[in-house]
Amino acid sequence: MPALAPGLSSEQRRCRMTSLKQQPPHLLRGIPLAVQNLKKAFGTREVLKNIDLHIPAGQFVAIVGRSGCGKSTLLRLLAGLDKPTEGHLLAGSASLDDAREDTRLMFQEARLLPWKKIIDNVGLGLGGDWRPQALEALEAVGLAERANEWPAALSGGQKQRVALARALIHKPRLLLLDEPLGALDALTRIEMQQLIEKLWGQYGFTVLLVTHDVSEAVAIADRVILIEEGQIGLDLLVDLPRPRARGSHRLSALEAEVLNRVLAIPGSPPDPEPFSPLPTQLRWAN
Repeated sequence: MPALAPGLSSEQRRCRMTSLKQQPPHLLRGIPLAVQNLKKAFGTREVLKNIDLHIPAGQFVAIVGRSGCGKSTLLRLLAGLDKPTEGHLLAGSASLDDAREDTRLMFQEARLLPWKKIIDNVGLGLGGDWRPQALEALEAVGLAERANEWPAALSGGQKQRVALARALIHKPRLLLLDEPLGALDALTRIEMQQLIEKLWGQYGFTVLLVTHDVSEAVAIADRVILIEEGQIGLDLLVDLPRPRARGSHRLSALEAEVLNRVLAIPGSPPDPEPFSPLPTQLRWAN
């Protein structure tokens, strides 16, 4: 059983224990993750400190926190783009490195190749008869009719849908989302949140979403984890039925709980989270 984060209240501990319950059968295809005594330092700066975390197969987890708190560093470690200073990253009982073929990562930018048509961007790097699969992935994100157009003809939200299709074509079991909706307008952002939530339910992958938007986190995640100064400060179960009623009292109360915890820690101008690029076998969504 993973250690509970220091400083958690009894209610927060209850939420963490509840979050370890078995997932519904249709979500068990996802990769179960275990983070054990994880530390990451860049020189003398310790960005992550003694992180212990268990994520059941198919769980949708949102990671929030102030800029520079370490949340993006955690995602990069899970993606294999950096190596931990200490600790272990596991997919079930095996090393997470063994699950790179089943992992996809999306960024804030769609990163489409402008000289390739949309369907070719979705099938990038694939061999054999991949076009039917690419069309199926585009159908899943609502863009099958745009398959033979150029990326320049798409809006920002549509480009992110293509990036999502590029992940789906590989049937991922772990989807890592590094603020992929951060640059979208409010309405498009909500539409994309609903699409990601729907596809998560259909495909059954495990999701880790890094976001600055607390309302986004509580609206679509099973669980919200707050990183404070490199440690887990809050681990909150969002035990509400889906689809969730945005603006409801219960959802607003959970959002306020997370925001109040974030704002309780005095802010100071953060240093950007450093990174050291490493060769990786990760298969990109973007």
